[in-house]
Amino acid sequence: MSTDNHERHRRLPAGRKAQLAAYVAETGQVTVAELAERFGVSIDTVRRDLDQLSADGVLVRTYGGAVSLSTVSRTDRAVDQRLTLQEQEKEQIAELAAELVQDGSTIMINGGTTTLALARSLRQHRDLTVATNNLLVPGALPPTAIRDIYVFGGAVRALTLATIGPVSFRANGGAELDISCDLALIGVGAISADAGYTTSNLAEAAMMQEMISRAARVAILADSSKFDRRLFAQVSELGSADYLITDTAPPPALRDALVANAVEVITP
Repeated sequence: MSTDNHERHRRLPAGRKAQLAAYVAETGQVTVAELAERFGVSIDTVRRDLDQLSADGVLVRTYGGAVSLSTVSRTDRAVDQRLTLQEQEKEQIAELAAELVQDGSTIMINGGTTTLALARSLRQHRDLTVATNNLLVPGALPPTAIRDIYVFGGAVRALTLATIGPVSFRANGGAELDISCDLALIGVGAISADAGYTTSNLAEAAMMQEMISRAARVAILADSSKFDRRLFAQVSELGSADYLITDTAPPPALRDALVANAVEVITP
């Protein structure tokens, strides 16, 4: 094939989509704007290409971009890897979530890097009681904000540095103590209109369900890369939460489902 013919072939839609798919596979996670700039086409063209590639099973379409199949299959990344993903979005979400926390209240925080960012954002608070399964949270909490810290027992998932076990504590005599909280702050792995809030691990899902059941109010923390996705284990239906705290407005279908379930969406 001549150089001119090769260049023309490269610019054909099929050739562009193949290159786009290869780039997503190599990068792992991309945005529509990034792809439009890289390939010199319009945002609408990129969206159509991504929709087609998603329908073909080549990648996974997300709100505002796409992720590779290998990235989706590695949902359970180690904490040190996940700390580097969506850092700015997690910080925004954490600051917004901190505004829901009232001084003197009792809160539950589950495992995850978004909730870890929340713990660091409580520096202006005082007299909080915190119960968590996130082993990194106690060290991240500002000492001036805390009255008491409790860590739920159980097996430790080394991958996430979180415990998996019952959301309970026992008295010296062995009887289980009844506990509750004012606000549960729950980070999830995916959100969709049909499946609600989901995560990749069955035991973690069960623990998150129990935290939600013991809370007067529930805030779900998730960045926009989690939109319109479903993972292995359902945590709860959309309506179990009072708030969804995220970095950008959800896509229309998910937004409508959240409104129908009386979930307040909080964005920067």
